[in-house]
Amino acid sequence: MSRRPRTRTVWLVGVAVALLVAGVASWYASGSPDGLEWAAGRAGFLGTAEDSAAAGSPLADYSVRGVDGGRLSGGLAGVAGVLVTLVLAGGLALLLRRRGDRTPRR
Repeated sequence: MSRRPRTRTVWLVGVAVALLVAGVASWYASGSPDGLEWAAGRAGFLGTAEDSAAAGSPLADYSVRGVDGGRLSGGLAGVAGVLVTLVLAGGLALLLRRRGDRTPRR
């Protein structure tokens, strides 16, 4: 009989894989424009685009401000994105779990 993996182990492996994919796979991402930018260029209105309100943020344009080297900057932005998502989703899950524990049982 095989032993079932512990929940904590599964979570840690999942987080490690997500960080690895975000940090390493992003090095191989295409530097070409995405489909929307390509279509806007073909249609002739790409030059009318304006920066978003988040254009000056630390992780704007899939890179980390102040880090030279596109691949390193993109990898760090991917890792930061995974960590921020993990903290937000984990915090929300804990909040909802604790809130659910207060409901009276019948």
